[in-house]
Amino acid sequence: MNKPIPAPDAPQPIPGARLLFSNDASVAQLNHGSFGMVPIAVQRAQQRLRDEMEANPHRFFSVGLEERITHVRRHLATFVGADPDGSALVNNASTGTSIVLSSLGLAADDEIVTTDHGYGAVDLAVDEICRRTGAVHRVAPVPLVADDATVTAAVLAAITPRTRLVIVDLITAATAQVFPVRRIIEAVRAAHGERVAIHIDAAHGPGLLDEPVRELDADFWVGNLHKWAYAPRGTALLAVAPAWRARIRPLVLSWSTEAGFPASLEWLGAHDYTPWLAAPTGLFVLRSLGLETVRRHNTALAEHGRRLVADALGGEVLPATGLPMTLVPLPPGVAADLTSAVALRRRISDELSAEVGLAAWHGRGYLRLSAQVYNRVDDFQRLADGLPKLIR
Repeated sequence: MNKPIPAPDAPQPIPGARLLFSNDASVAQLNHGSFGMVPIAVQRAQQRLRDEMEANPHRFFSVGLEERITHVRRHLATFVGADPDGSALVNNASTGTSIVLSSLGLAADDEIVTTDHGYGAVDLAVDEICRRTGAVHRVAPVPLVADDATVTAAVLAAITPRTRLVIVDLITAATAQVFPVRRIIEAVRAAHGERVAIHIDAAHGPGLLDEPVRELDADFWVGNLHKWAYAPRGTALLAVAPAWRARIRPLVLSWSTEAGFPASLEWLGAHDYTPWLAAPTGLFVLRSLGLETVRRHNTALAEHGRRLVADALGGEVLPATGLPMTLVPLPPGVAADLTSAVALRRRISDELSAEVGLAAWHGRGYLRLSAQVYNRVDDFQRLADGLPKLIR
């Protein structure tokens, strides 16, 4: 039997970083990738905005709000390397994707291509638009562990003369893999020109990867700021190429609908805009800690913790992806479908006081673990100590 590869050394904690968050330290919070964790400074900034709104709602909504939203959009777009005038604030990546799908003008027998690593809510949105329009959803199978050439070839092989849109994840949610989006875009453009639109689902991108939106020849790009960029939940950015901006339609019509993109998406009437307005404070916290310092720390801690848990389970160790969000295969038959995965996640929460991500992918259960500056090795060790008994 091969000896397990020892876990790499854990990084030293970033001084004071843990105190920036209000999470319950008695719980091993290992699922930052799903809902994020809002720093205390950002919570307070948002609360001040709520107080301002409730002190005089009429003035808050009627005087200068659109200008404030525009300022925030420009700030966030600059952070991800997008055109501020070609971007719009939306609630999350799923909302942005639904806006794209509803703006395409799909007809019967048009095709949308995704991969089998796609986010479940995006797949549901694609299936729904296909039911409404008669379009067809084609899924490109991609191996769990694949090099860039294999991923690119799989996407290209799924495209037909009827394909209108290709949706590709920058970082896959369920399987925590980095896809070569730049290479895929170049290959699709070389083979099909502008005939096939490309949408990049970068839900996990902002704060994790430096992939400036301007440098990608994508038609659409959407990313969440509330996962890895410390923004309040409900903050995402949708970037749209110039050729498509006049065709973008909001999911809900409001007073700025005729103003066109991006105002038609951003003005939602009596909406809670405080997450968007507080988002720059999240970037301030991230930059104060040091963006590269945070990335290095979180990635090293995730890899250390992943090895601890994988060794405890005695199973395979997948290749490292260089992300602070990692995957551990569970023993065959454990959490092999969605129902059992949800049940196991609840048991881990209740019995081990640990919050984790769990996915059932192609009949196999996978544990998705995230590391953030508030985590310590003890969080992963608790899971490594308790999980083998629990799943037995």
